[in-house]
Amino acid sequence: MADIIKILEDSNALLNGHFKLTSGRHSNRYIEKIKIINQPDKVVQLCTELAERLKKIDTDVIIGPAMGGIVLAYEVAKQLGKPFVFTQRKDDKMTIRSGFNLNAGEKAIIIEDIVTTGGSVFEVMEALKERGIIVSAVGLIVDRSGGKVDFGVHTEALLTVDIESYEATECPLCKSGIPLSTPGSSNKK
Repeated sequence: MADIIKILEDSNALLNGHFKLTSGRHSNRYIEKIKIINQPDKVVQLCTELAERLKKIDTDVIIGPAMGGIVLAYEVAKQLGKPFVFTQRKDDKMTIRSGFNLNAGEKAIIIEDIVTTGGSVFEVMEALKERGIIVSAVGLIVDRSGGKVDFGVHTEALLTVDIESYEATECPLCKSGIPLSTPGSSNKK
């Protein structure tokens, strides 16, 4: 865990302030994932560790949601010698990118960068279920929920932290007048 924190610190990925998260919630801390993903050596370090933790999981394919999970899922797939697929939103619904050959009954590991509520992962799970694909595990770089999100399958997080977040209407940072920023916004609805 200390190594993961060091990578985040070395990448200037840990931020303090008042942030609007992709989930719409507010927080006083933010992990700026782009600061990690734009450094290939850091991606390899993180994904090597994640692949090591997932190598005994029975899987046929590694899947990452666009955008943040694509680079990480690709590198984990490379490390594990498995095919790579990604999902994307189409008409506000998470779908498997066209052109990828997936068959009912195949087993998948979903790789995601940072989870707060798990919304994107749950959307990917639903898209896979619709195609008859079995989710055998979820791999995360950071679980911001402190382990509270339960995907119902084996989950590996390189770092689990419990960073407070608030509904926008109840945010003490808003009430204190601290300016809000939206770093790394994915424009997700």
